[in-house]
Amino acid sequence: IKLIDAYDWDFCQIQYNYMDQTNQAGTEGLRYAASKGIAVIVMEPLLGGKLAKPAPAAVAKIWDSAPVHRTPAAWALAWLWDQPEVALLLSGMNAQDQLDENMAVAEYATPGFLSDDERALVEKARIAFEELAAVPCTGCEYCMPCPFGVDIPGIFRTYNQAVIYDDFKGSGAHYRNNFPESEKATSCTACGSCEAVCPQKIQIIEKLKEAHPA
Repeated sequence: IKLIDAYDWDFCQIQYNYMDQTNQAGTEGLRYAASKGIAVIVMEPLLGGKLAKPAPAAVAKIWDSAPVHRTPAAWALAWLWDQPEVALLLSGMNAQDQLDENMAVAEYATPGFLSDDERALVEKARIAFEELAAVPCTGCEYCMPCPFGVDIPGIFRTYNQAVIYDDFKGSGAHYRNNFPESEKATSCTACGSCEAVCPQKIQIIEKLKEAHPA
């Protein structure tokens, strides 16, 4: 909000999709920027392609229950285009069929396109994805700072991304390349100070071992 209010911007760009409704700017930031007359460009509408992959069984069952058949990608794109505050989507495409689908959804999914039941369906899919998480970490950071520098919430967030979206390769690369050695799970000494304050009662020491890539 401070950034939006600091200047008379023509547009802004945010990461936004139905799984990222509260991350970064989120829905609140989208609507606030639009209320100021600022065009909002959305990046990661398919979360790096994760929302376009064949859905896990629990999510696929929800999509299959819809009266109108759409691919997982089409549902994610339609959810965004349904919102009048979204001005433009930056959607990565590397095949003709992906280009065709993106263009088709942008053509028919105008603001207000989805019914209330369809919006509820997308919300059910979001919840189903989140329930696949391997660690019930809320990111409250009560466990931080770790006395030995381990980035506990960051590790669990990366691990959950790997499990939820079946993307162990991508999440593993992110872990190896973006976490300093001092912040990785191998720096854990099993002192237990984090477990003593975790409101979710997570067995953090064991889960850190589980999260560290082999």
